[in-house]
Amino acid sequence: MSCPVCGHDCVADASTVLAGLPGRFDPCPDCTGLIYDKWSPPPDIDTAEPCPTCGRRFIDEVFAHIYRVMVDEGDLAAAEPLASVGTPLVHPGFAMRNPPYLPPRSLLLFSRHVSERTARRLVAGVPEIRGVVRTVDGTPGIRDTDSEPVEYTLLAGCDVRADIFQTRAGPIVVYKQQSTLHIEFPRGRNEKILSLERQISRRRPRAFVDACSGAGTLGLAAALAGVECVIYNDAWYAAAYWTARNLEVNRGSLGSGEVTFYRSYGDLRRSPVGREPILVARADGARVYQGDLRSLPTVLPSEIDLTALDLFEKMDAGRVARIARAWRTRVGGGIFIP
Repeated sequence: MSCPVCGHDCVADASTVLAGLPGRFDPCPDCTGLIYDKWSPPPDIDTAEPCPTCGRRFIDEVFAHIYRVMVDEGDLAAAEPLASVGTPLVHPGFAMRNPPYLPPRSLLLFSRHVSERTARRLVAGVPEIRGVVRTVDGTPGIRDTDSEPVEYTLLAGCDVRADIFQTRAGPIVVYKQQSTLHIEFPRGRNEKILSLERQISRRRPRAFVDACSGAGTLGLAAALAGVECVIYNDAWYAAAYWTARNLEVNRGSLGSGEVTFYRSYGDLRRSPVGREPILVARADGARVYQGDLRSLPTVLPSEIDLTALDLFEKMDAGRVARIARAWRTRVGGGIFIP
């Protein structure tokens, strides 16, 4: 599938991603790897090369390579610890027991310190690097439709990657562009998915609304659990787009058939914050909207059994309660805050 960020075929269907998981980050018998102290500079030794047999390299040695390039470019001082390089995100992400040995183009680097020149050099010269993103304060996305959006900056390469989340009904594959959407790396337990599954077991919904869908994780989990009708919505353009793409990525396991797109990535990016809901994509038993959740009831079916209000900002309990009350009045059905 063509990627809207880089134009390459870096988005694959779920079955292809899952088939490639066994052994993806495991060392072969010929691999070697040194564990470095993250709170000290790496030792002054030659940069380790990828394994000549399998092409993988231990993550600490990849980070040491990145560190030396950043020091050479003046982005870091030679006395700074290895951890100063930034945050690694592997592709695809899934719960791992051991630190990974990285194959080519499997690592996305988040860093506050990296320059565009360095980023280009890293993508060209460090084979494991998929993309380099410069971070700022805040979490990518929007707190509300009236708030200022936060986006990180993709400096080089591509920042589209996938995470694999386990559900009772099987795994789901969730792609996102990481400069525009929050990090949600898979762990052994996902409390939001477990909360959803408890609600589905209790209420047996036929129609479910993922009202603040992000990249679509909860809605996809509901569809895989057998909910007949799932409606996804998010006001943020990147969330709505990647929800629709993830519906397409997982359509084989969902049995949802062809996904029809009504808005392209470019269309949505030109109006990044939605207010009145617009239809982004449709498939059997699924619709994806971009819009303010307060306007979403105008396009919903008459009977909604269950809604997840996974609000971007949950710290303001009064605001959350007001939104939930208004939703209950206009839509009805069960509501939960995952």
